Amino acid sequence: MSQKALSQVLRQLPKLRDPNVLVGSDSADDAGVYRLTSGRALVQTVDFFTPIVDDPFCYGQIAATNAISDIYAMGGRPLTALNIMGIPTDLVPNAVIAEILRGGAAKAKEAGCAIIGGHTIRNPEPIYGLAVTGIVSPGRMLTNSRARTGDLLVLTKPLGTGIITTGIKRGLTSVALAKKAIGLMCRLNIVGAVLAELRLVRAAVDVTGFGLLGHLASMCRASGVGAEIVAAKVPVISPEVLALIAQDCVPGGTRQNLETANAIVKWNDTPEPLRLLLADAQTSGGLLLCVPPKRLREVQRVLKKHRTASATIIGKIIRSNRPRICLTKH
Repeated sequence: MSQKALSQVLRQLPKLRDPNVLVGSDSADDAGVYRLTSGRALVQTVDFFTPIVDDPFCYGQIAATNAISDIYAMGGRPLTALNIMGIPTDLVPNAVIAEILRGGAAKAKEAGCAIIGGHTIRNPEPIYGLAVTGIVSPGRMLTNSRARTGDLLVLTKPLGTGIITTGIKRGLTSVALAKKAIGLMCRLNIVGAVLAELRLVRAAVDVTGFGLLGHLASMCRASGVGAEIVAAKVPVISPEVLALIAQDCVPGGTRQNLETANAIVKWNDTPEPLRLLLADAQTSGGLLLCVPPKRLREVQRVLKKHRTASATIIGKIIRSNRPRICLTKH
C-alpha cells in the first residue's frame, strides 16, 4: 500500500492503551517495541515481498536482510525469526523453494538470529520474508520521534535499488550494476545496534519501501521538526540509475512515493530524475541517522570500522512548525 493509503487505514484502528507499548503503529516507525522490564524490551517486525532478482538464494538473502534491518534501525539486536512464504507449488520446484529458505537462513545466521519455524501457503506468485523478534534496552533504543533541530542526517547506503531491480525485471540493468545492487541489499545494518549501544545517535530509520523522503517525513512528523536535504550530496549507487530513469524505468511504488512527497516537500528547482531517486522505493536500504554535531566524528569512526557503503551527510534537521522537507543546492 502507498504511505498515504496506509496512514488512512491505520487512523481507523483503535488506539492502544498499554503502557508497556513503547513504540506502536501510530508513529510509523520501523518496528514495534514492548517493554518487558525497566531494562529490556522486545522489538518486533515483519516484512516480505515478491522476488526482485532471479537467483533464489540471493532473493532469500535480500528478503531476510531487509526484515532484520528494522530491528537494527531501532537500535536492537535480532534474536529469533519465523519464515513467511507463499508459493505457487505447481510452478516452483522444491529445490528452488529450498534455495530461497537457505538464503534467508544464511543471513539470519550472520545476524546471530535463530530461525525457529514459519508458515507457508499456496499463492499465485512467490512471496518470502521474516517475522523477527529482537531485544533492546528502552533507554538506548532508536526511534523516529527523537530527532532534534541541528542534528545532521547521515545515510549509510546509496539510493537506487528500486530503479535497478525494476531494470533487472525489464532486462535493462547491466550485469555489473545488478551485482553491485544485490551486494548492497545483502549487507546487514548491524551498525545501527552498535551506535545505539554507544549512545552516539539520537534517532534513526531504515530507508525501504517508502523511499528516503517518505521515511524522513515520518521522522519529521513523529519528532515535530522539519528537514533540509542537499540534493547533490545524496549518494546514488551508480550514474546508470539516472540513465534507467531516463528510460522511464521507474517502479510504481516510487511514483506513488513521489506523489505523497509532493504534499510536504519544497522542491525548489530539483530536477524530476533526482526527485524520483529521492522517492525511490528501496529494498534493504541503508539507515538514515540523526547525529548530534558533537558526536559526528565518533559516528564516522564507527561507520568506517563497520565499512558501511556510505557515511554521507546529506542534510540536517531544522525547526519547523509543520513537518516539511526542503531541498537545497548547498
